[in-house]
Amino acid sequence: MPEGDTVWLTAHRLHAALAGQVLTRADLRVPRFATADLTGRTVLDVTPRGKHLLTRFEGGLTLHSHLRMDGSWRVYDSGARWDGGPSHQIRAILGNADHTAVGYRLPVVELLRTADEEQAVGHLGPDLLGPDWDPATAVANLLADPARPLGEALLDQRNLAGIGNVYKSELAFLARVTPWLPVGELPAGVPERLVATAQRLLEANKRRFDRRTMTSGRNPAQKLYVYGREGRPCPRCGAPVRRADQGDGSRERPTYWCPRCQPGPTG
Repeated sequence: MPEGDTVWLTAHRLHAALAGQVLTRADLRVPRFATADLTGRTVLDVTPRGKHLLTRFEGGLTLHSHLRMDGSWRVYDSGARWDGGPSHQIRAILGNADHTAVGYRLPVVELLRTADEEQAVGHLGPDLLGPDWDPATAVANLLADPARPLGEALLDQRNLAGIGNVYKSELAFLARVTPWLPVGELPAGVPERLVATAQRLLEANKRRFDRRTMTSGRNPAQKLYVYGREGRPCPRCGAPVRRADQGDGSRERPTYWCPRCQPGPTG
């Protein structure tokens, strides 16, 4: 699932291509909204909210989309070939005289009144890259369930919005705690540092797209400490990085950690 920085950059690119322009083409290829006609409306803005995308149109309408695991939005110049996937994977098309935005494999595509956006995103915690960012609230949300494993708490978008599997694993490594440690057992000051580090890293990476970097940069070839590095040496101590699934039973997600640098409970 894309992290919050990827969603932010997607929104930034969509906004640059669509905002302030009149739609000359609009096609929502989902049964519920297949007959909706947005042509002739001006796109006001494209705003990220955690991992959600809100495309607002004049007349008080918003297109809410979510990428989840496999979805993507691609922006093409007028007349350019679309190369994001076969046509049957297209879920939304928004075009103007200069650009066309094509949404592939989007699991969530819904048209709603702008006044009702909270129905789609009102459950989210403070957005790490949004104007509502509030570190104190994010920390309080994380600590509200002391028995919950850190990795699960970080992924819960109701606590703070924007963290995915990559940041979950990297943040736990930087904090020198295992992702299975109950949040109530985190040493004093660690929750605050975790939240501050998360916001700093997402902010630093939000324009990099596929060049996301978590490391100090001393080794340009190594951009991540543990994520995706199962069996390879930990950059801090040399022990083999491990991988295990972590989740609440309904959804298991890969987690990477160093058993030597991050002592404590494991999956």
